[in-house]
Parts: sequence; structure tokens; C-alpha cells
Amino acid sequence: MSEAAAPATDIPPFRYTAALAEEIEHRWQDTWEREGTFHAPNPAGPLADPDHPRAGAEKLYVLDMFPYPSGAGLHVGHPLGYIGTDCYARYQRMAGRNVLHAMGFDAFGLPAEQYAVQTGTHPRTTTEANIERYKAQLRRLGLGHDERRSVATIETDFYRWTQWIFLQIFNSWYDADARKARPVAELIAEFEGGTRPTPDGRPWAELTVGERRRIVDDHRLAYVSEAPVNWCPGLGTVLANEEVTADGRSERGNFPVFKRNLKQWMMRITAYGDRLLEDLDTLDWPEPIKLQQRNWIGRSTGAHIEFPTERGPVRVFTTRPDTVFGATYMVLAPEHELVDVLVPAAWPEGTKDAWTGGHASPRAAVEAYRKVAAAKTDVERQAETKEKTGVFVGAWATNPVTGGQVPIFIADYVLAGYGTGAIMAVPAQDERDWDFAEVFDLPIVRTVQPAEGFAGKAWTGDGPAINSAAPERGLDLNGLGVADAKARIIEWLEANGHGAGAVTWRLRDWLFSRQRYWGEPFPIVYDETGAPIALPESMLPVELPEVEDFSPKTFDPEDAGSNPETPLSRRRDWVEVELDLGDGPKRYTRETNVMPQWAGSCWYELRYLDPTDSARFAEPENEAYWMGPRAAGDCGGTDLYVGGAEHAVLHLLYARFWHKVLYDLGHVSSFEPFRRLFNQGMIQAYAFTDPRGAYVPAEEVVEVDGRWFHGDTEVTREYGKMGKSLKNVVTPDDMCAAYGADTFRVYEMSMGPLEVSRPWETRAVVGSYRFLQRVWRAVVDEQTGALRVTDAPADEATRRLLHKVIDGVRADMEGIRFNTAIAKLIELTNGLTRLAETPREVAEPLVLMVAPFAPHIAEELWRRLGHDTSLAYADFPTADPALLVAETVTYPVQVNGKVRGRVEVAADASEDDVRSAALEAVAGALAGKEPRKVIVVKGRMVSVVA
Repeated sequence: MSEAAAPATDIPPFRYTAALAEEIEHRWQDTWEREGTFHAPNPAGPLADPDHPRAGAEKLYVLDMFPYPSGAGLHVGHPLGYIGTDCYARYQRMAGRNVLHAMGFDAFGLPAEQYAVQTGTHPRTTTEANIERYKAQLRRLGLGHDERRSVATIETDFYRWTQWIFLQIFNSWYDADARKARPVAELIAEFEGGTRPTPDGRPWAELTVGERRRIVDDHRLAYVSEAPVNWCPGLGTVLANEEVTADGRSERGNFPVFKRNLKQWMMRITAYGDRLLEDLDTLDWPEPIKLQQRNWIGRSTGAHIEFPTERGPVRVFTTRPDTVFGATYMVLAPEHELVDVLVPAAWPEGTKDAWTGGHASPRAAVEAYRKVAAAKTDVERQAETKEKTGVFVGAWATNPVTGGQVPIFIADYVLAGYGTGAIMAVPAQDERDWDFAEVFDLPIVRTVQPAEGFAGKAWTGDGPAINSAAPERGLDLNGLGVADAKARIIEWLEANGHGAGAVTWRLRDWLFSRQRYWGEPFPIVYDETGAPIALPESMLPVELPEVEDFSPKTFDPEDAGSNPETPLSRRRDWVEVELDLGDGPKRYTRETNVMPQWAGSCWYELRYLDPTDSARFAEPENEAYWMGPRAAGDCGGTDLYVGGAEHAVLHLLYARFWHKVLYDLGHVSSFEPFRRLFNQGMIQAYAFTDPRGAYVPAEEVVEVDGRWFHGDTEVTREYGKMGKSLKNVVTPDDMCAAYGADTFRVYEMSMGPLEVSRPWETRAVVGSYRFLQRVWRAVVDEQTGALRVTDAPADEATRRLLHKVIDGVRADMEGIRFNTAIAKLIELTNGLTRLAETPREVAEPLVLMVAPFAPHIAEELWRRLGHDTSLAYADFPTADPALLVAETVTYPVQVNGKVRGRVEVAADASEDDVRSAALEAVAGALAGKEPRKVIVVKGRMVSVVA
């Protein structure tokens, strides 16, 4: 039985118990809220406070990845990072910094909408109730947030600025020469002034209004495009590439995802590819996260090559243009726009039967193959082990270096959304191309010399070029290494008009439309021509209208001509609107898609800076104070950002992109949003399944002789996530009720390094509980409630232990090593148990050092020690350097590699004195033998070789 559950008659009247902890914790939480203890002063505006104890101090911005408020509430794994940032923020306040630490809610999203579809409950009703529950749970943990700064993405005061930022992006274009975004108005001025030529060279004044608009729209950073997208019928919406898992399913819900052609809003994140890549070097982020971003951005250098056909050129991108002599056929994605143009009415003479797929005409073969390909996910289409399939489209292209005719196929392993949607197939240097060539009886020409003794099929390594000369065209690559051959062929392609060197990206433009209801409306309307028009800022926010039916209507995947019907499109009185946008009242049609959930999370850290400002998302002086660079070359941004590693690409990449656009346009002073990133680990737990494979409640399972039983039934134990479906959830509410919030906080921070995943063990919580009881007893007499603190000085040993712990805890807090800091505090409290009374010079520093981890008990003890103000801004203890110098050193003494004794000598003892003392200590182990060698490692050990 734990002490928390001990019978009441055994508890001294003033002992620290769960009941006392609860009373103390609620009282101090009320005090902090009433007194605004954690309010961080801004330099300017309504949140400025010149009388604040940290006004004008060095700032520190600590940020958590804000949660989505699910109906299930928090389990003990969720607050791990939140408690960690709270401990860090509390320490930094006490170290003299002005700390901004706030909490908000990422409140748009599919779960609330899916619940609304099932129950008819409005998503706002569900979401707001969930937010209140989260707030209560987080408050119970004693988190020191500035509640004035709390935001939720569903608030109109918040998403007004999300829409405003969208307009900034829509009204901008990327100037590749300047390497920055600029206002579209400046682009138009360049066209009007003739300093920038139009695409076809005609003067701007000669173009029609429609032509001008199309040119400008083609430059915008936010644009409408009809392109292959990830269609998820199970969710009734399209998904960005980053929202599709490696096995071709939706990240949320695990539904299959298919490619469809739809008109969608896109964001030109690819324009920022180089900067997103280069600026990773300025960030203090974990290297694995940087690597994931580098790989996702995927910068590749190579060349675009054009293969002429009777109906125009087929353009491909390849990273190995030096192998073009080995391109013996071409493959287009089934969805490629040129396929319909290239397909003839009948099969050309000499078409091989294996190329036709058994169809009487090219058109029938292509249509049949497209249906099969459309039913597969991208992952299924690109699986290395799948059978290679395809059909000849009935057309040929010309290899520009050999002049030979190469057949054009469609095959599902080529995707329309990647590269140009077409490849030159070089089977001798690519295993998939080799397999395809074997199936369809196509030529294979080696253009790279394999290593000596190679007897395989495709050679994918490097080597000198072979079979790569066309003397009549002035081109000879034979004998050149890969780098030289690539440079030579690119030079030839550019000189002869067949292609050019190029850089491409794995990164694709961000698909920004969602066919849902519960999201931010676009501040866009369409005129009678169908062109998108931005609403003026004075019309923001565009608020979500009420709808009767929250469900999107999905189209039949077999019907390529149908489109999804969004919930907003059914509110015709909202969709069709008369507005005066500066040229008189006209009829317009609103955009009926909504923004993705990521929109609000791309910039929420900026709204915490100045949430009461109605004229801007943040006053410039406040933004520069909290987010600005600290020195030349510094990227700026939040000082610490803590969250899960699962957001390595999605959120972090999107937020970096939005922030860079705002930086280019002069709205923020930092070119990165998050200077330092820290990924907390996961709290995992055991789950148990019965013989049927069904999960049983983990708290009802008992261990008997190393086996596990639920009642009389033996069950199987597994280790992994904590979740409601696994019936192994432990809530922070349960822990607070049983032990108090401070014990729960200390346990989570002491389980191991914050960045490492760790198993939850409820029975181990009692260790943290007993630690806080010892802290309490060091100050309070459990029988009388009086102080057991003396003003008499501490003895030398206690004083030295105290300052050693202060020094170590300070270093651990700066390094976010909370588990080792707590271990040092435990060492100190254990050292005090031998004392009849605790010297005040030890008690007060102990309480202050405990405060970041267990703030409620620390505040209570601080008050009992005679202080009438919160310790939140008390100075964190500083070690006396003189007391950190050890008076003595204990050396382990090894004889022939085994420790045979220990010797304690003065810290400043000479090497000869250490040697003599060591030999005396192990004289018995030497048994009269003369040592051949004695090695003294100063301050560490002595090694004797007998």
C-alpha cells in the first residue's frame, strides 16, 4: 500500500499527503491567476508593464507545439513536453529573464467535423467544450502560462489574421533574382514600365485584361491549379503529399488515397526550396529532423531534355543526362497531358503484340490501362517488387543525341505529380527500366562501364562513359567520368537547343484546399470570368456560415468527370454575393473550399506576442523584442520550441515557408520562426490482450510468477503506445488525485532524459511522492506544523554539499537535463535527514531549486519561511566557487586491473604523496611483491602493476 493510500490514523497531522497537496495546489493556482504571476510584459501596447519585476530584462520565448483538443482529454503522455517547458521557463524567470510562455489550441480539423457528421453536433460546440476540458487539466498541473495570450485557431479574431496572411501570400510573387517575395503590385509595375518582358514579348499595354491577369496569376505565391492531387474518399477531401503515409494512405484515419485531377489552391513553397535548405544550417535543431527536411526538400541537379515527336516535344528531367545515349524508350505517367495528343487512331505498322495489352486500338489500350492505374495508390504504383505493366501509346519520339526512334509507353510506375511526369528509360542503368525492357522486349544499351567482373543486369554505379558518341553531331562522352560527362552533355544540349541544365526538387507545391466545412474560409471570390479576386482587408474576417449538413459528398472514383461537393457550396445565399470591390456593386462567387488545419499552426507563435492588437497580428516593437535576431547572422525566432518529432516535415516545413514570406514582406524581423527545437520523447505503456486478442483494462491485470492475469484468464503483455483503444490510459487527473500535481510533475521529469521515450509505471510514482515528503519535513515539523529551520550556520559538509548541488542543478537546468537535476536534489534532501534542524541557509536554496519542478509545495514552504511574495521571481541560488573546491579526493586503487582499495588524500596532494598512500592502502593485496609500475591519474585513480 502506498503512503498516499495509508490509513488516516497513521498520518501525522501536518504530514505532506495527497489531500494536503491538493489543498495547497488549488490555493496557489488561484493565487497565480488572481495576481497574474506569469504575465510577461511587452515593450509596448496594452500588455506593457513598466513595474513588472522583469520589465526590460533579457527576454526568453518558450513555445510548446500547441495541442489539438480531442474529446478524450489528456493522458499522462501528453503533458510531458508541457511540464518540461514549464520547468525550464520557471527556472529562467528565477535566473532573471523575462519569459513568454503561453498555450493555445489548434482547433480546426477533421475529428470534430467527423463527429459532427455522425451526430449533428456543431464542430464549434464540440471543440469549445474540449478546449475547456484541456484548460482545466493543464491548470491542474500548475503550468505557468500567461493566460492573457491564449489563442485558438477557430476564434474569428485569430483566423482573421490567418486570412490576412493568406492575402499577403496571394498578393506576392517570388523574385528569383532578388531571392525574396515581393508585392504583385511591383511585378505589374515592371511589366507596365517595360523593365520585365511579358512571356510572349508583347508590350503590356497591348494585352487584354484577361491576358494580364493570367500572367500575374501565374506568378503568385498562392494560385489555383488543376493538377493531379491526392484524393481521399474516406475523408472526403484532398491531402497534401506530406499527409499521405509511405504506404499510400491518409495520415489521419488510414484511408486509401488516389490520384485525381482537381482544381485546387496551391502554395508555391518550391520557390523557397533553396532557402529552406540553406537556412537549416542556422538552426539549433536535432540533426535527424534537419536530415528529414533535407530529404523531403530533395534538391537534385541534372538536365531537362526534350525528345521531339510529331505532336511536340516530350520533356523529361534526369539527374543522369550523361546516360541519354542509352535511352531506348520513354514512359509517360498515364495521366500525362500529352498522352491524348499522341495516341493515334490505329496501331502503327510493326507494333509488337506485347505492347498493345491485347487491345484493338491505342485509344482502348490507354483508357483501359488508366482505369487500372487510377485504382492504385502512389506507393502501390512505385513498389519495387510489383510486376511491370504498361502499354504502348502508338507514338514514337526521337532521341536527340542518336537520332533514333524510341517508342513511348505509359506505365503506372511514373507519376504525373513528380518531375515532368515523363522519363527517358535507360534500362542498362536502372533496375526498374531493365525489368520493363525485358517484359516488353526493348533494346538495352550500356552507357556506363560496369565494374570488372560484374555479371548482373542494370549497373547503377559510376564508371566511365561507353557507347556514348555521335561524331556527326560533335558529341563524344566516351571515357569521361560521370561529372565530366554530365557537364559535357549539358553544354551540348544547351548549344543545340535540346535541353538545359536544371535543378529540381522532391518538394512539391503545397496543396492548400480542403473539401470540408471545419476550416478557415478563403478570403477569395471569383468574378464572372472565373478569375480569383482577393477581398480587401476591410472585409476580414470572412466567417464560416452555419450549415445544415457537415458532410462532404464524395464522387465516384470511377467517374473522372465528377467533382466533390463541399458543405459550403450548399449555402448558395453565402456563396453568391454582391460586393463593391472598388468598381461598383457586382455579383461574385465565394471560394467553397476551406484552408487545411496547418494554416493556423503556421503562424500562431506570432499571435502570442500581441493577442490584443486589433490593427496588426503583432506590434512591430513587440515582435522584434520577442522574435528578433540576437546578433548579425542570427536567424531569430523563438528561443525554445518543444514538441514531437512526428512534425519534422508537415508543420515545421510549412511554418518556415510562411514565416519567410512574412520576413520578405517586412512583417517580421526574423527569417526563421523557431531558433531552437527540442523533441521530447514519448511515454509508453504496457497493454494486455486476452486469448481472443481483445484488450483488457491494464489496471485490472495482476502479475503472478512472471505471468499476467485478468481475473482467472492469462493475458499477453505488449509494450507501446498509450491509448483509449488499448485500455491502458492513465490520466493526469488520476495521478493528481492520488499523489498531487507536484508529485506527478517530479515523476515525469525524473523518469529519464526528456528527449528519450520511457515506460510509464504507476507504482514508481511513490518514489517522487516520498522525495517531496522529505522536502516538506526538511522545513515543517509533521507533528506540530512549526518550522524546523534554524538560523544557526550549516556545518562544513552540509554547506559544501549544498553548493555542489546548486552548481550541478544550474548546469542541468540550462541543458534541459531535468532528471539529473532532480537526482541531485534528492541527494541534498537525503543529506539533510541526519540533521535535527535544517539551517535556513540550506532550506531556502533547497526550496528555490525544487520550485521549477514542484512549484506549489515550493511556494507554500517559501511562504512558511517568512516570505510574503511569490518565489516565481526570486533569484535562483548561485554556488560559491570557493565551496566547489574539494578538500579531499578519494582515489580507487587498482592492482593488475582490479580495484583492491581506496585512499583519501588532500585535494592538493603531490603525485608522490598519492603514490605512497595508494601503495600503503593495497599493501596486503601486493603480499610483499614489488610493484613494477604505479600510474597516478590525477584526481581519478591509481593503477598498480605488480
